[in-house]
Amino acid sequence: MKLPQHSEFLLLLALCGSPMPCQAQAPALDNLAALTPGRTRAENALWVENPLTAQFKTSKTVVVAALKGPGVITMMHFAYPESAVSKANKRLNRDLLLRIYWDGEASPSVECPLVDFFCDPDGVLHRVDTALLNVRRGFNEYFPMPFRRSAKVELVYQGPLEPGKELWSRMPCYSYVMYRRVRGIGRNTGYFHASWRQEALLLGKREYVALNAAGRGKFVGWNVTVRLPGRHQYPVDENEKFYIDGETNAAVEFQGLEDSFGFSWGFPKTQNEFPFTGYFPFLKGAFAYRFFVQDAISFHKSLRVAIGFGANEGAHWYRDFSRPGMTLQFSSTVYWYQTEPHRPFPPMPSAADRAPAPDVLFWPDKEHLPDTKELARRGVELLMLCGRPDKEVFFARPGYSASVLQGSSYTGWPPPVYYTRFDNQDLRIELRVPPGAKGKVRLFIADPDDFQGGRHEKLIVAGDLLGTFEHFEQGRWIEQSLSPEQTATGEVLIQAVNKNKASNAVISKVEWVAAGP
Repeated sequence: MKLPQHSEFLLLLALCGSPMPCQAQAPALDNLAALTPGRTRAENALWVENPLTAQFKTSKTVVVAALKGPGVITMMHFAYPESAVSKANKRLNRDLLLRIYWDGEASPSVECPLVDFFCDPDGVLHRVDTALLNVRRGFNEYFPMPFRRSAKVELVYQGPLEPGKELWSRMPCYSYVMYRRVRGIGRNTGYFHASWRQEALLLGKREYVALNAAGRGKFVGWNVTVRLPGRHQYPVDENEKFYIDGETNAAVEFQGLEDSFGFSWGFPKTQNEFPFTGYFPFLKGAFAYRFFVQDAISFHKSLRVAIGFGANEGAHWYRDFSRPGMTLQFSSTVYWYQTEPHRPFPPMPSAADRAPAPDVLFWPDKEHLPDTKELARRGVELLMLCGRPDKEVFFARPGYSASVLQGSSYTGWPPPVYYTRFDNQDLRIELRVPPGAKGKVRLFIADPDDFQGGRHEKLIVAGDLLGTFEHFEQGRWIEQSLSPEQTATGEVLIQAVNKNKASNAVISKVEWVAAGP
């Protein structure tokens, strides 16, 4: 039996499996009634009706299907664990690996946390609707997976639980693998592969590599997460690069992370699922998937898939994301077909190391905060770190406070001063001090991203014009002493008026320093 070309086969399966109508791309079903040669079979595992060797009650590794070829796996299903639908509400995470071996090979062609394989990174989602993978109280997969002599599908649990009833309740409780026996597999038919990686790095110094394959094949899809742990911002100006057959310049390069997954001007605020592309918020970062069904990327010798900044990208991207505190964490699952043998995958991290990085600011580095003893030594009565999450008014003695009357917060700059308050017109911050207090206001302004040609602003404190300022990329302090007459009401208004209408006005730090005796 000669298999259809994979692109046609994938497209038919994808469109038939789409969770939503595709009026403009309705598949041709003329051949659905054709009587197809071969035998369709199903291999069951994990459920109580199956032998103990096919359950997690006696082992941490379970072979859910051992098939003889030639044949094609047409679907795999894994049911939710009992604990995931009970009051225990214990979800699957990256402790459980999916491995698939073709034709008796020693190295798996598929090795991936089960949840990430199904476009459910670390198991945080409750529903996934794509053309080839979906999740809702179960995991379903529709990639065609041809094999010539044999196929082995196994689940490997690497978490802390030992085999037994508890582990069984936490693992998928039932599985079936649908496959079709055929007379033979065409010479130009590749084997299905999937590989998962996770890495934390400074993207300004080197690229994230999602795949480094050798052989002949084609790339048909991937899913990616990107995070700046502890912060809501993450860059979307990375380029996705496909280096084919040893080329030093990427043959395919998408200029923008969100664009490569079908979006623009950043990812949307809410999840969006389409048959071939989609996006979810993920732990303050982003998760996106794309299947290259009609535009699979073929290679004859090798394929390297990477994420990095473009050669003509602004220099500030390289600069900012080379600094400590700007470590990005990526994870990815890549799907492709190729001839065997394949290049061995990088070693799979331990189950603990596969977990997403903790939501800690500047992970794996730490934020260096002002020393309160040093503040007191300098006579600082109030310190406001403008826009900083959790604790914006960092230090205030009794009788001193600060509030923002107009302006928004931003925390996407590189450290150490990664925070600011900004406004497109007139940023206003009000200090409250003891009436008649004598002291000095100190303002720290910075423009590290040189936004829209650079910031240009006028600073006013208690009605006094301090001046008009620009070219403060490295940051600078501006000071103004106030008399008791200017603080008679106990209120001090600070203004930053924007003079570049394409940009905004900013203030990152405000200090009140008591006057000396």
